[in-house]
Amino acid sequence: MISIWVSVIVMLVAFVNGARNEDVTQPCASIQTSSSVVPLGSPVTATCVIRNDCLLVTGQDAHIEWRLGNRVIPSRPVASESGRASEVVIPSFNHTSAFLTCCFQASPPQVLKGVKITAGYPPEPPQNLSCQTNLTTPNTLTCSWDPGQQETHLLTKYTLHTKIWDTDDNYAYEPPTGVHQYTIPRSGFVLFSEMEIYVKAVNELGEADSVPITLEPVSAAKFDPPKIVKVEAVSKRYGCLKLSWSLSQQQAWMRNYPMNLEVRLKTADSSQWSEQPILVSRARPTRPVDQCRLLHGTQYFAQIRVQYQQSPWSEWSSSQSGVTLESAPTGRLDSWMKLSGDHMHKHNIHLFWKPSKQFRANSQNVSYIVSVQKLPGEKGKVCSTMGNYCRFQLHKKAKKVYLTAVNAAGKSLPTEVRIYQTKALTVISDLAAVPCDDDALLVQWKNMDISSVTGYVVEWSPLLKTDLSLTQFEIAGRNQSSLIITGSFEPYKPYEISVYPRFKDGIGLPQTVNAYSRQKAPSMVPKIRIKKTWQSHVELTWDEIPLDQSNGIIQSYKVFYWGEKGPINVVNADLKERKVVLKNLNTESQYEAFMMVSTFGGSLNGSQVHFQIEPFDAVTIVMIVTASGIGLSLLTIFIVLTCYSNHKRLKGRFWPAIPDPANSSIKRWTSESSEDTHPAWDRDEPNPIYLSHLSFLDLPMKLSKQEDDLWLNSAEETSDLGESICGSPFIPGYSGSNSESVPYATVIFSGPCSSPPPKEPHVYLRSESTQPLLETEETFSPKCYQNITCDGMPRGQCFFGPCHDVAEERADPEVLWDDFPFLRALAMNATQDD
Repeated sequence: MISIWVSVIVMLVAFVNGARNEDVTQPCASIQTSSSVVPLGSPVTATCVIRNDCLLVTGQDAHIEWRLGNRVIPSRPVASESGRASEVVIPSFNHTSAFLTCCFQASPPQVLKGVKITAGYPPEPPQNLSCQTNLTTPNTLTCSWDPGQQETHLLTKYTLHTKIWDTDDNYAYEPPTGVHQYTIPRSGFVLFSEMEIYVKAVNELGEADSVPITLEPVSAAKFDPPKIVKVEAVSKRYGCLKLSWSLSQQQAWMRNYPMNLEVRLKTADSSQWSEQPILVSRARPTRPVDQCRLLHGTQYFAQIRVQYQQSPWSEWSSSQSGVTLESAPTGRLDSWMKLSGDHMHKHNIHLFWKPSKQFRANSQNVSYIVSVQKLPGEKGKVCSTMGNYCRFQLHKKAKKVYLTAVNAAGKSLPTEVRIYQTKALTVISDLAAVPCDDDALLVQWKNMDISSVTGYVVEWSPLLKTDLSLTQFEIAGRNQSSLIITGSFEPYKPYEISVYPRFKDGIGLPQTVNAYSRQKAPSMVPKIRIKKTWQSHVELTWDEIPLDQSNGIIQSYKVFYWGEKGPINVVNADLKERKVVLKNLNTESQYEAFMMVSTFGGSLNGSQVHFQIEPFDAVTIVMIVTASGIGLSLLTIFIVLTCYSNHKRLKGRFWPAIPDPANSSIKRWTSESSEDTHPAWDRDEPNPIYLSHLSFLDLPMKLSKQEDDLWLNSAEETSDLGESICGSPFIPGYSGSNSESVPYATVIFSGPCSSPPPKEPHVYLRSESTQPLLETEETFSPKCYQNITCDGMPRGQCFFGPCHDVAEERADPEVLWDDFPFLRALAMNATQDD
């Protein structure tokens, strides 16, 4: 920028001088330099001489100063006739371009003369010269080079020179400035004639040539990608493929020239090509190429590329596939067996397998047979499948099965699979699975008892798919505590990973964990529901996120809520309970809330919900108090009505009537008291008031008169029986005044109470009661009870008093016996005695 302003100043000065004196055509001074273009950093010398006829210095002493750009540099006067000369020496010129001016000292300084000095470097010899021939129409030869590492800061021209040895024709080609390649037309070269090529670089400080190269244009040609016509198996040669190929249509005229060929292969289930391509020298498109030492019965994909002499390799051709000849499978299979269920005396067996590193299927179509015999046959076969999984049942006594691979060429040797029982042992803890990359997971675990473990089985399967054939497994050694499992893991999908310990005589219980190869934010957030509100609290709840939408392992549920004027509050929810309780809420404020669900891969916010706590206003309180009062009043009225009610059934429920045995007959007790105190719906159970107090005694079926007398005169007290005998006024020695008990009745059965009704009539005896019901009686001779017939009975057995006073009040016996079965038994007994 400064040098530009200096140039402008010099032009203005010259213009002013010309305006003052139109006759003057020469400048006021002249400058002589060693060179206007110098190597960068070299010294520069310049001399300035003022003309005698220069009007700027007429009649004045000439005082000259030098400026480089806008900086004043020291100078020295030079002896001359006019005394108006000055010289300046710049020891190192470090500018790529600058103006050196000679000025007359004045105020302001007057520019007398100026010169532009440019600095740079001479060109380096061009490097890495290479040429490539294009055999497509039109044919051309393109050469390119590297100008060198150092920048010259000067305009440098490059020229491409060629010389054809057979014709001695020399050509020179100059590319545009700044371009370091040139395409020679077809007229400038001969395909099968050698030529010498080099590049010359020239600038104001010098020139340089590149190292010449000699080549045959056809050998510098990069051919188009060839084409594989067909890939097929070689007859009667296992592991060999025959490749038929050709050049592109535009280069087909080269089919008779020998060429170099490279072949690369890969199997159908592999994603990587062979690391080292197979080189075939002096190949011709008219001759197929054989590739051997391949796997038997395996599908291969092949690609080729070509080269003529030392020319660049062509690009790889498109892929073509072929299958080698089949042979019987070889090697063993890795297997994993699990037992489940117990159907009678059989095991449910799940058997998984996969090829080991030594296994070779040697065929495209392989099936597998599981049998209980070493040589598989129809009788011993339990399973046959094309997959890698089988389920079958075997008797519990079975100890092993045999797994055999079969193809069209034969069968493999059987792989023995032992049937191990499941043992209720847990020795694995701290199971974890972390992703290594999108196609691998690192599984780690700890063993609490490594002494008894012989190995481990790591099993994994997708959780969202129930197909058991998708289950995969790896076998780990007893000293391992981690394993990297690889496979086609889908991102954002859950996988269940289990580690089983293997013992010498069985399989232990597994530890299981869910894992993801890659996680992201959930696809949805469950909707928040208000479960209940009370006082200043609100309980919020939500459903669990479906497994196919979680996209990772849920790490947290966070509920954000805020009032109309309050700050934002955050509550972390328990992952299992899926609920939160918001406390200390203001009943006069409306609240908003939303939930954020997070996984290791991100977070997602849900929709907002609005809620408000309703306060207990005065009307609500009055309603609650009123309802409580009404309820209490109704309870009081019910109690009062119950106490003073005349309804017999209702009253009998709370105050049952106890009959007086001395002043009422059994019939009246039943009809008036018992029925009143026991409603109809309770008649399924026996009424404990019907006969008041009765004792049941078991006596022999028949008693002789002697035995009967002994029994009556016995002084031994036996429960109620003894009391009745001793306390009866009909038995000698009875003293009513000395007894505190009151006579009642005892029923004597001739058999156990629980036995069927006896054929002989029951005997009723007088008993005693501690109830003070008969204390008002002056004598212990009971009155005759109503509705009781004593006719025909011996006097000693009629304990209910004389019957002659109430003979006219007897009721129909047929009516009484239905209600009083015991009295009916007495009547039957009296009849038999007669």
